[in-house]
Amino acid sequence: MIDFAHKEFFYALIALPILVAVYFLSLYLRKKAIARFAETTLFKRLSTDSSLSKKNLKFILALVAFAFVLVAMIDPETGAHLENVNTSGSDIVITLDVSNSMNAQDITPSRLERAKEAVEQLINKLQGDRIGIVIFAGTSFVQLPITTDYNSAKLFLNEINTGLIPVQGTAIGEAITRSANLLTGQTDSLISKRSKSIILITDGENFEDDAVAASREAAGRGIVIHTIGVGSPEGVPIPVMANGKTTGYKKDKDGNTVITKLNMNLLETIAANSGGICIQASNSDMGLDKVISQINKMKKSNISIKRYRDYNEHFMIFAFIALIILIIDTFVTERKTKWYQQLNLFGKQNEK
Repeated sequence: MIDFAHKEFFYALIALPILVAVYFLSLYLRKKAIARFAETTLFKRLSTDSSLSKKNLKFILALVAFAFVLVAMIDPETGAHLENVNTSGSDIVITLDVSNSMNAQDITPSRLERAKEAVEQLINKLQGDRIGIVIFAGTSFVQLPITTDYNSAKLFLNEINTGLIPVQGTAIGEAITRSANLLTGQTDSLISKRSKSIILITDGENFEDDAVAASREAAGRGIVIHTIGVGSPEGVPIPVMANGKTTGYKKDKDGNTVITKLNMNLLETIAANSGGICIQASNSDMGLDKVISQINKMKKSNISIKRYRDYNEHFMIFAFIALIILIIDTFVTERKTKWYQQLNLFGKQNEK
């Protein structure tokens, strides 16, 4: 497939026939001026060193060079293909809590939004690592399968909100199991040797299952779980949102305001079971740099992966050809040289 990076420069190709027309017009005007000055045969005797054919050659070289410059500016591209890339890194799954309690604003602008900002910053720093995203509330699902396409990861991350999962609650254990399955579901033997980590970002309020047992099971599969607690141990109300604005606070069946508190004890236990670290996030530091530092200390494996590449650019080829033609043009003069005269003389003798 062929495409062009800058199609707008196609309009500049109109200049080529215009330049040709201007050149021939200049030759015509030059001929008329010579006719007024002297007879053609006499003028040729007076200007024995002048060569019209070499003048035409220089114009042709300059015109062709200009054409190649325009093509380079248009930048033809060929591709869409898969390429093999050798990379070294780890497999990481971001397991992100999207329950309503993540709308709490004890971390600004909210627990979830601050977590998303930090994850995006983390993605920008990844090199060779593969990343996946699992989101959870009362249940969980894979938001993004394991990939090295960091741009796609950021696009999927931006779409995350607390309305994605209608089943409310906080099923941390299920989320850990689903993340572990995502990490260990690779059949390639080389990929299976890569270090595997889960970064669990949540307020730690778990009402659905046994998260500790799930963390032990994941550790038995060679997965390290790092936990980041977002929120305050003192607790804050859970905002009720409508069109991005707070319209009130969540209440229980008795009409009391529900308070969401950070459960660091659970998160510390989950991390300890798998050899990970536990960090309490703050407005100034979500702790992801410390987590990545720990992941980078783990053994990394070199693998060859297939990566989709859109197009190969070829503007350098056309620019190089234009440069060569211009260099040749500088060595061509409009005057008749000895070798040129000898070449003409040889041609005339052959005609006889």
